[in-house]
Amino acid sequence: MADRRQLAALVGAGLTMLLLVACSGGGGGAGPAMPLAATGNVAEASTGSDTGTLEQQVTALTARLRDLGPGVDPAEAARAAEIAVRQPLQWAREWQVTDSPLVHNFKVVNGLRDKGVCQDWADALEIALHAERFRTLDLHRGIANARNLSLEHASLIITAKGQPWDDGLLLDPWRIGQGRLFVAQVREDPRYTWESREAVRAWHADWKRRALERQG
Repeated sequence: MADRRQLAALVGAGLTMLLLVACSGGGGGAGPAMPLAATGNVAEASTGSDTGTLEQQVTALTARLRDLGPGVDPAEAARAAEIAVRQPLQWAREWQVTDSPLVHNFKVVNGLRDKGVCQDWADALEIALHAERFRTLDLHRGIANARNLSLEHASLIITAKGQPWDDGLLLDPWRIGQGRLFVAQVREDPRYTWESREAVRAWHADWKRRALERQG
């Protein structure tokens, strides 16, 4: 009986940790992913190794990037889409991401995997796209849940050159799981309300300043 109680306690603790270590309040990948071309305002890229399916996803994302503005270079849009769709699948293999986002986060926190939380995906994708030195596209970092009790989620945002960050497209390889790309207009994300990284940093700095003033 004692063994059963101990097992139940461990399971309960494990489930709690799964929630605590998530980049979000809810897990991605709960349902079947949809190809980019099959959706409207919100698009999810299916994983699969089918080359034709990946090519369709790249084509669909290229079109959405070109739609950001008339000044977007079609070649840059195509290159950005290629990287955003295909490269996270390679990182998933390198980081041994084989589970849902919540389960993989649990593994990272407990030292069973080195990378694969939302910050890792956002960092890697930002570095990869920044290396292309795009002339007609800008990169931004979005942060959600910075000011509430839910844990923060980070992702990359891409806009036309000079465009406000919240007019852009959210590129989130973490949410669905295993490097499959989730894409949405920033303002139309069904799960998160986003802020710019700069706004969150300013808020943190102001919070620390006010906390020090109260102590003094």
